[in-house]
This record gives sequence, structure tokens and C-alpha cells, in this order.
Amino acid sequence: MFSPRHLGPILALISLIFAGGTAAQSEDFPEGDLESLKREVLKLNRDLLVLEEDLIFPAQSQVAVYLSMDVGHFFDLDSVKLHIDNKLVETHLYTDHQKKALFRGGIQPLFKGNLKSGEHTITAFFTGIGPEQRPYKRAATLELAKTDEPAVIELRISDSGGKQQPEFTVVQWPAP
Repeated sequence: MFSPRHLGPILALISLIFAGGTAAQSEDFPEGDLESLKREVLKLNRDLLVLEEDLIFPAQSQVAVYLSMDVGHFFDLDSVKLHIDNKLVETHLYTDHQKKALFRGGIQPLFKGNLKSGEHTITAFFTGIGPEQRPYKRAATLELAKTDEPAVIELRISDSGGKQQPEFTVVQWPAP
């Protein structure tokens, strides 16, 4: 079985092959064999990356956090800070391009990590420009009862037309 420490030598081999190293292109190494070797190395690299992902983020402890935003009339997003159990695990500053993608219905993968089974507190801090072009900072929290199933969390920013204010919620998606 491969471990993440095997990834370095494999990537070095891949770069040597694709850089067109003179040793690999000598006359005693036919072109067809070189192409076949390249395909095999790419397949091996893909397999190693999948294995690394499974080793680092096993399904039973996996948690993924996504951010979504609707119309955005009352809030212009600047940044999000994500805390799990009062520990900062992710922060992201948004560009205009990213905000436009969120307005069009995009969902941004914000964080992927591991959590042990049990009770956890997920808190997101949203910073931006709110109504009347004033600086705006709000937080939303979710008490998560983590089980052996992967957890998927969504940070939602939406407009409340009745209140003329943005709303910030943290919701857990149901298990598949």
C-alpha cells in the first residue's frame, strides 16, 4: 500500500518523463514504449492521489463545509472565517469574480477535514458591507452531533426582504 511519502518520488518521475529527459528519449527506448509509460505513470499518479485523499480524509470522520449566497442586495461579502470548536480552521477573502459566481448560484467548497464523533460547535464569521454601505460583521453557529457518517455543512447567506437585512445560517445537509 502506498503512503503520502511515496508521492514525491512519483511526481519526480512524472516530471522527468514529461520534461523530455534525454535518457528517456534515447534510441534504445522506442517512442511507443515512452507513450505507454507516460499513460501508466499518469494512471498511477491518479490512483495515488485518490489513495492519499482516502487516507487523509476517511469517510467516518470527514466533514465538508460549503458556502452559498443568494441575490446579495443587502450584503456584499468580503470574507468568511470558519471556526470549529473555537479553533480557526479556514479563512477566505472573496474577489469580485468569486462573489459573482456565488450570486449566480455557485457553491464554494470552503473546508474539508476530519472530526471525531461527538458534539462540535461550527461557527462562521461573515464580514462585508451591509445595508446603507456600512461595515457589517455577523456570526452564525451550528451545534453538530458528528456520527460515523460524513458530515456536510452549508453556510448560507440570503436576503430577508421583510427585514431589509441579510440572513446568515449554518445548516447540516441530511446524510445520503
